[in-house]
Amino acid sequence: MSKEKRYNDFSSYVRKKFNGRVQKVSIDAGFTCPNKDGTKGVGGCTYCNNNTFNPEYCKPIKPIKVQIDEGINFFSKKYKVQKYLAYFQAFTNTYAPLKDLIKMYEEALSHDDVIGLVIATRPDSIKDDVLDYLEKLAERGFFIKLEFGLESTNNKTLESINRCQTHEEAIDAFNRAKNRGLHLGGHLILGLPGETKEDMLDHARKVSELPIDTLKIHHLQIVKHTMMAIQFKRTPEIFTFMELEEYIDLLVDFLEILNPDIIVERFFSESPARMLIHPKYGLKNFEVKHLVEKRLEERDTIQGRLFSNL
Repeated sequence: MSKEKRYNDFSSYVRKKFNGRVQKVSIDAGFTCPNKDGTKGVGGCTYCNNNTFNPEYCKPIKPIKVQIDEGINFFSKKYKVQKYLAYFQAFTNTYAPLKDLIKMYEEALSHDDVIGLVIATRPDSIKDDVLDYLEKLAERGFFIKLEFGLESTNNKTLESINRCQTHEEAIDAFNRAKNRGLHLGGHLILGLPGETKEDMLDHARKVSELPIDTLKIHHLQIVKHTMMAIQFKRTPEIFTFMELEEYIDLLVDFLEILNPDIIVERFFSESPARMLIHPKYGLKNFEVKHLVEKRLEERDTIQGRLFSNL
């Protein structure tokens, strides 16, 4: 953990590993999901609308290299960045035959400014032959981050949001992916319908048992054109939203339980105003990050303070 921080932050990790800033460039390669195409379910996760985080330059009709070039052009105007990670972000980015994945991944890695991949996927959609291939990419010197959507560690919640996967499948995916030279990440949503504060803190305990390197945490958002938006309109009583101060305290409680070796990549992400229904905090991740750091100082606590007591 960084000496300057009270939690294991992603920015410090990146600076140390890459000796400078490295930017992710999002790619939409035209994937779908097994709970959208009928393989495991239909309709997708109740909260999901990929348009809430896909940049304008991400269009699956564009070649991967074109998307990377346009992304680099966008970020080069904002930051002094020399190297990039190709971020296969939209939907389930290992949900295709290996030969198709190799073609897409290799096209991204052939770009002169790309030094690795970030691959967002579902725990139930990662086969061993894909893991074998990704391991070989890591051996070739590329940084390969495999980011699994956990969303919750509670099977009852996963069923209610039409996730069509179990936490046991997540455990299996992480165990098959570990010790391969891959950087393993996970994603959680705090505040899903029916979950209490103790349920959410239990996520920290269960995630701490996984061979995970990096964790993203987001609060629940209701966005347009989702099943959850319909549920929110019809049965708002099933949702319990936190005030900002309450959310900050929850994050600090969460960090205290979390394994201190796990790198926290983010605490927050707010969808574009045109898509967001509720809640509307009006903040960016870096602003919430500062609020969390301030609360950690106020409470004189650190990530993992209670981890050894589990």
